[in-house]
Amino acid sequence: MNLDDAILQLISRQDVPDQFVLQSLLEEAGHTPSQSTLSRRLKKLSVQKVNGRYQRSEPPVMPVPLAPKVTIIEAPPNMLVLKTAPGYAQIFGLALDREEVEGLAGTVAGDDTIFIAVRDPSYLRDVREAVEELIQRGP
Repeated sequence: MNLDDAILQLISRQDVPDQFVLQSLLEEAGHTPSQSTLSRRLKKLSVQKVNGRYQRSEPPVMPVPLAPKVTIIEAPPNMLVLKTAPGYAQIFGLALDREEVEGLAGTVAGDDTIFIAVRDPSYLRDVREAVEELIQRGP
């Protein structure tokens, strides 16, 4: 049994109040970690002292950011305006510029708004579809 498994087994089977006791128990089980090694292993394993004894605690789950709400506004004859959450416009603008969409003349992005220039009004629908696809896929 490796050191990590031994630590987890010991703290799950009995109350271990401190590292000195844990180190002694590990030595009885045939492991001789130094105090600094033991501290590093406890941290790696998410083992913390709770209510006076060591327990494994699950690391906090980071929330998955929601996709930003994006609104597309047509401004005929050859302009689209994208409204995004603050901070997302430049990301979407750069991603759209890299898509090499036929008919796209270019973008100008601020913090939460992108102006999308279309070369010719006949491309407006195609560029909008490319923008919608990018929104679905994510930048």
